[in-house]
Amino acid sequence: MMRRYEIRDDRWEKIKDLLPPERKPQGGRPPKDHRHMLNALLWIARTGAPWRDLPEYYGSWSSVYSRFRRWQIAGIWDKILEHVSIEPDWESVMIDATIVRVHQHGSGAKGGASSKQ
Repeated sequence: MMRRYEIRDDRWEKIKDLLPPERKPQGGRPPKDHRHMLNALLWIARTGAPWRDLPEYYGSWSSVYSRFRRWQIAGIWDKILEHVSIEPDWESVMIDATIVRVHQHGSGAKGGASSKQ
């Protein structure tokens, strides 16, 4: 079941190879998979909630924050941003009158010699 803030399969396929290996060479307890952690990070980013309000489904908030911080220090987020900005996603492009400026003569304002008849 896909939850509201989780990454779609097609978008996951684009970035999964940019993430570090899931298993550390020295072993240890197996970590949660990257996609699950990324979904937790997206939940935090999209809701604007504090880390401690992360739903239990995603696991411990401190584990998610630790993964976020490690990826930040390693430059993973920069690599992902650079990779996804190569090919723009036109799905969310919106143009409205707040960003389009009209030339002063095309604004419909009255004035000038021809309007004083």
